[in-house]
Amino acid sequence: QVQLVESGGGLVQPGGSLRLSCAASVSFFSINGMGWYRQAPGKERELVATITDGSSTKYAGSAKGRFTISRDNAENTIYLQMNNLKPEDTAVYYCNADVPVPAGSVRVWGQGTLVTVSS
Repeated sequence: QVQLVESGGGLVQPGGSLRLSCAASVSFFSINGMGWYRQAPGKERELVATITDGSSTKYAGSAKGRFTISRDNAENTIYLQMNNLKPEDTAVYYCNADVPVPAGSVRVWGQGTLVTVSS
């Protein structure tokens, strides 16, 4: 059973930075792609960034140029470096992992970490 634990959220002023971490309970060799999503109050969960097992990355338009997703295979951890944060980035941030199973793959989610951007 794959478990994901996020950390690094908190309160930051507009223009500030945060780095989120997502640690997996298994080796990355057991996981395909991973990603970060976020859900703001009253809104649907939306994609922020993804990274494949080959370290190819994709970003939502709102994240391009400000956020960077990366992975540390030795630590089984992915990161989301967020710079120049804006109030509209306020949300619960979730990481996910696509775990291969005989029938295809299963998406596993972490519990989320709250990011609040406010002065």
